[in-house]
Amino acid sequence: MRPGQQLTLQIDHKADYGYFLTDGDESILLHHSEIIEDIDGLEEVDVFVYVDHEGRLAATMRKPIISADHYDWVEVVDAVSGMGVFVDVGLTKDALVANEHLPPYESVWPKKGDRLYCMLKITSHGRMFAKPAPEDKISELFHDASPDFMNKELSGTVYRLIASGSFMISDGGIRGFIHSSERKEEPRLGEKLTARVIKVKEDGSVNLSLLPRKQDALSVDAEEILSYMRSRNGAMPYWDKSDPEDIKTRFNMSKAAFKRALGHLMKQDKVYQEEGWTYEKK
Repeated sequence: MRPGQQLTLQIDHKADYGYFLTDGDESILLHHSEIIEDIDGLEEVDVFVYVDHEGRLAATMRKPIISADHYDWVEVVDAVSGMGVFVDVGLTKDALVANEHLPPYESVWPKKGDRLYCMLKITSHGRMFAKPAPEDKISELFHDASPDFMNKELSGTVYRLIASGSFMISDGGIRGFIHSSERKEEPRLGEKLTARVIKVKEDGSVNLSLLPRKQDALSVDAEEILSYMRSRNGAMPYWDKSDPEDIKTRFNMSKAAFKRALGHLMKQDKVYQEEGWTYEKK
């Protein structure tokens, strides 16, 4: 028996902390914590062989989500600087995506809750590694976008980063690319995003944007007002009837510019006014 095998083993005998299983030559422990259904009265059981946290060969009735020849989405549960990220593969022990398979900058490494499309590799010593899928593997999930996707929003997961931008696969399998000019900050690998389709290409993929539509974009004045409010826990003692001199002193803008910016914020339902104050909506 070796780590990574899926075997059907005979139940040899019961112990206080589980069952000992055998293939006729070797025996292995199936701990109570690794039993997911009643096996009393059975003669054999299907198990996955792995190395437990104490370095011992052990058995579990849990089956990994991914394997050496099966890719699937797995969730990130932890990140360790300089080492990589750990992903939940359906076992009590997590698998490591080593830093060599991650972006060079840790600022865009996946965070807890992000997802990666991976396969599983288990060494002879029982260490479990997950490796993100190459383009030819993840392309098996792709579906062509039709022309009516133009200007629609797509939600999906970032699966690849390059110098000029980020590749995303939508929940429906549409392949999208976000150029660096179409974002304010670089998304993380594995991050879930919602982006707007700005071009449907002949190959069925799309170009995406994370920037707001021009009519939805906040002006510099609106951004300044919102920034000031957030520095004061989302409230300020100014509204559209405030004295022009007070507005000029605080924001260095005319009352007309202040009212336009404030009106834009209210139209987008970002703020509201009440008794001489303006509040950010949470």
